[in-house]
Amino acid sequence: MDDRFMSLEEWEAERMQDPEFVAALAAREPAYQVARLRILHGLTQKQLAEMVGTKQSSIARLERGTTPPNLSFLSKVAAALGARVEVRLSSVDETVSAQA
Repeated sequence: MDDRFMSLEEWEAERMQDPEFVAALAAREPAYQVARLRILHGLTQKQLAEMVGTKQSSIARLERGTTPPNLSFLSKVAAALGARVEVRLSSVDETVSAQA
């Protein structure tokens, strides 16, 4: 193996040491899960949108993860996918302590 390249596991381990990367990853988690579940169900964005009663563009925006999802909308999408939304609150102090 060429020493100029690192494995995916090494790259991920390195990135997970960066608090900004970890925060960005966490912020996009709902988007990833929606896309993953939609694909597992064999649905297109348009089909999922019809099940939820919205437009395909709304599903696309949700899956891009560029803006925080509205909890009500996310709950409707989750229900259409046979999933549930779980919300967890934690103290900023706990988060900082856990990363230390």
